[in-house]
Amino acid sequence: MGYPRILRYVPLCFLISVVSCNQSTQEKSDIQASGKLPNIIYVLADDLGYGDVSSFNGRGKIKTPNLDQLAAEGMKFIDAHTSSAVCTPTRYGIMTGRYNWRSRLKSGVLGGTSPALISQDRSTVASMLKAHGYHTAFIGKWHLGWNWSMDENKKIDFSKPVTHTPNDLGFDYAYGHSGSLDMAPYVYVEDGMATAVPTDTTENRDFQGFWRKGLTAPDFIHEDVTPNFFRRAISYVEERSKESNPFFLYLPLPSPHTPILPTEEWQGKSELNPYGDFVIMIDAYMGKLMQAVKDAGVEENTLIIFTSDNGCSPRAKYDELIEKGHNPSHIFRGHKADIFEGGHRVPFITRWPRVIEPGTITGETICTTDLMATCAEIISYQLKDNEGEDSFSLLPLFRQVQLTAPVREATVHHSINGSFAIRKGKWKLILCPGSGGWSAPKPNADETAELPPIQLYDISIDPEERRNVHAENPEIVNELRQLLIKYVEDGRSTPGAKQSNHGTERWPQLDRIYEMQAES
Repeated sequence: MGYPRILRYVPLCFLISVVSCNQSTQEKSDIQASGKLPNIIYVLADDLGYGDVSSFNGRGKIKTPNLDQLAAEGMKFIDAHTSSAVCTPTRYGIMTGRYNWRSRLKSGVLGGTSPALISQDRSTVASMLKAHGYHTAFIGKWHLGWNWSMDENKKIDFSKPVTHTPNDLGFDYAYGHSGSLDMAPYVYVEDGMATAVPTDTTENRDFQGFWRKGLTAPDFIHEDVTPNFFRRAISYVEERSKESNPFFLYLPLPSPHTPILPTEEWQGKSELNPYGDFVIMIDAYMGKLMQAVKDAGVEENTLIIFTSDNGCSPRAKYDELIEKGHNPSHIFRGHKADIFEGGHRVPFITRWPRVIEPGTITGETICTTDLMATCAEIISYQLKDNEGEDSFSLLPLFRQVQLTAPVREATVHHSINGSFAIRKGKWKLILCPGSGGWSAPKPNADETAELPPIQLYDISIDPEERRNVHAENPEIVNELRQLLIKYVEDGRSTPGAKQSNHGTERWPQLDRIYEMQAES
């Protein structure tokens, strides 16, 4: 007899977080007793909206059969969130299990020449797994900074080693580019060395195919970057599957972020626009990766996680897509960069045949910072007080253990300009007026000046965040604001000893929260 399943997602319902099991955890899967730890593949799409995966959006016009298959064979998380609504901060949280605003980066993102953000003495998912026998690989878009070698004129010397790279943060193998695919320099770096010295300067001014003017290496072809990463990822799976020790593959894609460049095979296939074509191209390559795992004979013992680093970007041409019946944010308000749900609620799929019952769905609120604690529990490692300070294990959800409390007490969200929100249960408190990002009402706009400085939404009945109920619920506002301040001051949201945040201790968005607390 199988497990009961949560039925298809009904947006206006606040679903029970996890289905109960009719087998004990011991019977379901005992990872340690099996004597073989799972391979772990973490695929991170870039600027893919919640509504762009068809199994998450029955109203959508983009068809993603391979991702739908992954969900049908595993578990779909319908209330999953990134720690930030933009690229770099989310990636920091994934690697460290720590909220991005605890780093020196309090808002915005890094560029293609920015120095490394993660300290070499900080544990990462990769360094933790490597210490426990995993072979670890990064293939893709890094966007967490590394340190280029500079010549006497303070220009990058591409013939010299790059330092403070993913290799220094736990990855045995590292191949990728430094920033987003629209950020120069356009150079691949493999294990600390540029694969080719740039000899040309390129630029694309097209709205969707945009990339900034910059040095470009002869082996760096923008249209081929996503296919190249998938080819290398597939080769890595094929090679490592022959070895006895498990592997961890981190595959952060540069797509469907700009430049939106579907290859010729996929152009026009979505019947929407180039963005739609790009998404179905990614889906097709995910199908190839999934097949490679199966062909390598390691499917049963491989945990695959697929998600996105934030919501969809306006460069997808929302108006054009919506006119044709497709909304990348589904029913949710806002998009990339925003504090609203469309900025940070993302598709999140896991498949692990040995552990996860096929076709299950959970409405438990989770965050992309949760990878570190999940991997730690898988390998039976107890995180130290200064590791994964905002990371909670998802393994009980994978196993469908009956929970007596939510996995996370609360989850903190962050927008591009550094604005905060905190979600606990059905309540979401936003500590700024407007979007905090790129959608209206924008920060510092005239229309935003007339809005109250806080927003409170009951997500269970108002997932579109249209009715601000802060005035009717002052006790909820105060409870959530105090909890956020506690998380900030404790340097963590998990149990454990207090930790220090890095960079400026107080910054404008945080100061405003303290001011509001004093005024209340």
